[in-house]
Amino acid sequence: MVRLSRPVISARLRIISWMLGVLALALGAVVFLTWQVLAARADSAADDELSHEANKFRSYVASPSAGAFRTPEELLERWLQLNLPDDSETFFSIVDGRPYRRGQGSPQARLDADAAFVQRIAGATEPEYGWVQSSAGKVRYGVLPMRIGTQPVRAQLVVLEFRDMIAQPSEDAARALAIIGALTLAMAAGACWLVTGRVLAPIRQLRTTAEQIGESDLRRRIDVVGNDDVAQLARTFNTMLDRLEVAFVAQREFADNAGHELRTPITVIRGHLELMSDDPADRAETKALVLDELVRMNRMVDDLLVLAKSDRPDFLAPAEVNLTELVVEVVAKARPLADRTWRVDETADAVIVADGQRLTQALMQLVSNAVRHTKTGDRIAVGSRVETDQVVLWVADSGSGIAAADAERIFERFVRGDEQVRTEGAGLGLSIVRSIARAHGGDVRVVAHDGPGARFELTLPEVRG
Repeated sequence: MVRLSRPVISARLRIISWMLGVLALALGAVVFLTWQVLAARADSAADDELSHEANKFRSYVASPSAGAFRTPEELLERWLQLNLPDDSETFFSIVDGRPYRRGQGSPQARLDADAAFVQRIAGATEPEYGWVQSSAGKVRYGVLPMRIGTQPVRAQLVVLEFRDMIAQPSEDAARALAIIGALTLAMAAGACWLVTGRVLAPIRQLRTTAEQIGESDLRRRIDVVGNDDVAQLARTFNTMLDRLEVAFVAQREFADNAGHELRTPITVIRGHLELMSDDPADRAETKALVLDELVRMNRMVDDLLVLAKSDRPDFLAPAEVNLTELVVEVVAKARPLADRTWRVDETADAVIVADGQRLTQALMQLVSNAVRHTKTGDRIAVGSRVETDQVVLWVADSGSGIAAADAERIFERFVRGDEQVRTEGAGLGLSIVRSIARAHGGDVRVVAHDGPGARFELTLPEVRG
């Protein structure tokens, strides 16, 4: 079972609070607007019912049968007998300023018994409409005065529509909507907790992995699942770890290699300086030896720096390189190194995109290696050709050759061949050649061939310029 740290729980709660806040605001707005719409419809329904009853009363008063009544109270009493009110309405009459008769049924509130209300509407001589509060809530009323012939107005019919009762179904629907909204929020909270847990899981793993990573353990990686933004973040983090691991490994190897190889010349220099006497000849001999060791140390440090930089993105400066010019220039630069038979084996008439200076450095290192393992008059050849999807550069010689067992091992750092002649140098030259080749996306190898000597081939992917 995964235990969540306080920062992770806090982050989840913040996200959930924000999401639920937005959802609650949206649901609240929906419920409020729905309530307002339903309330407006209830008011409109009360108005419609009031208008309907008023029209019915006017039609009855204008009918021939109403002419048989001699007094308003008789007509109102008969109308109240004929009209049964709905549950959400009631009627009563006022005669000479006092309640006279009430319609059938039991109304929600007895406004005919409200003296203040009756007194306020009893003097109406024209139709009057309005709202009044009662024990049953909001009530829509209409006062319809009437007269017989030319008699003065002394009676009114009062129609009451209980708006809250009319709105009851709508209010029940609004309450149900509010309850559903609350349940939705609760379900959304649970869903958000689960979803944010899954969303934050890779981030939690990323944080845990970052906390556990040290210089001694850069191999841990995050398991990437899916293709969403979090998965892309995990991939980016893994890529960053790859680069960090390469950098740390290179740094550690550089420190180990430098410490291993520089210890010997430092010891030699220190020993000779400690044993140096005052004799001028001995001092001159010691000085020459110390200077020679310092030159070797300087060359070794330069080679180690090249190897350390080979994994950096700025190690190469790609540009257009003419293969013919590259091979010819390498041979021209190599001629002063030794009295050998120098040849251009073959050259490709092509232009590629590569770092010309680094390729020259690699070929010159192979040439220098060939010089050390050949004798005066031996052949050293440089060439290039274009094959399917790759470019091949090589240096071949007719010297002592490479033992099959050493064909791969010699490219490792500080490794030399078994022959005594191979003890010169620090054993970094071929490692530099391989680093340059691999920085270009290629490699270097010893190729078996007929005849004496060795043949080193450097292969690069073909990138036409």
